[in-house]
Amino acid sequence: MSKIPTKVIQDTTVPVIGLGTYELEGDECREAVSEAIHLGYRHIDTARMYENEEDVGLGILDTGIVRDDLFLTSKVWWEDLDEKTVINEIEASLEALRTDYLDLVLIHWPNPDIPLYEPLGALEMLQESELIRYFGVSNFSADLLTEAIQIASIFSIQVEYHPLLDQTEILQMAQRHDLLMTSYSPLARGDVAKYDAIREVAKRHGKTPYQVALRWLIDQPKVAVIPKSSDPTHLRENIEIFDFELDGDDLAKIANLPGDVKKVNPDFATV
Repeated sequence: MSKIPTKVIQDTTVPVIGLGTYELEGDECREAVSEAIHLGYRHIDTARMYENEEDVGLGILDTGIVRDDLFLTSKVWWEDLDEKTVINEIEASLEALRTDYLDLVLIHWPNPDIPLYEPLGALEMLQESELIRYFGVSNFSADLLTEAIQIASIFSIQVEYHPLLDQTEILQMAQRHDLLMTSYSPLARGDVAKYDAIREVAKRHGKTPYQVALRWLIDQPKVAVIPKSSDPTHLRENIEIFDFELDGDDLAKIANLPGDVKKVNPDFATV
């Protein structure tokens, strides 16, 4: 079993690699969660919208792991951000996941029709009741993140982030405010392997382009990654990234990817 390193965010340790579960359902989801935990994963990410919290909970239960050894995240959907519904949704998450608390709850997407203070206030109440440890936001622009930070004690921002997507502004904010920046789709849905620069770095280290992309991400302060997979081989490969290091030449090659690399879309106001 591999030991996955952690990062300290606001005096809390968070495993730098977790399992993303978007689009995993039923037995596939349950078995992926169980296998990941057996391999050493201690960070699991789900959401109300994924409709798989019960499967995630069963996968955790299958392992017999002590709950306090896991960092478990879920999210509240953008249509459910009024105060009462936020509370109801988190209570439903706890029941489905078979847990007494969540380590982290995120606002999954912003809702321009509901002021941010309402869901953030509900999350603060849940935190005070010890039903959640921390809360944060997902798919927020830098401006919206700034607004959230001004309203409440944010712990985390989750966005798509990988070598093909520039998130410099969000990354700098995370580093400045001691926020966990969780990267979803860290492999760009497989597209990182299309670029010669990344393939060359991978060949040099005897690794896959996906392992290089993951290493590139977790080497950055405050960044954690949640690649999704149900394949045991890929689950193992995703955590076999601590036996090599990227040097200046490697980083320069990745930084100099061609001009058609995607840039961040700042418009997160709608789904």
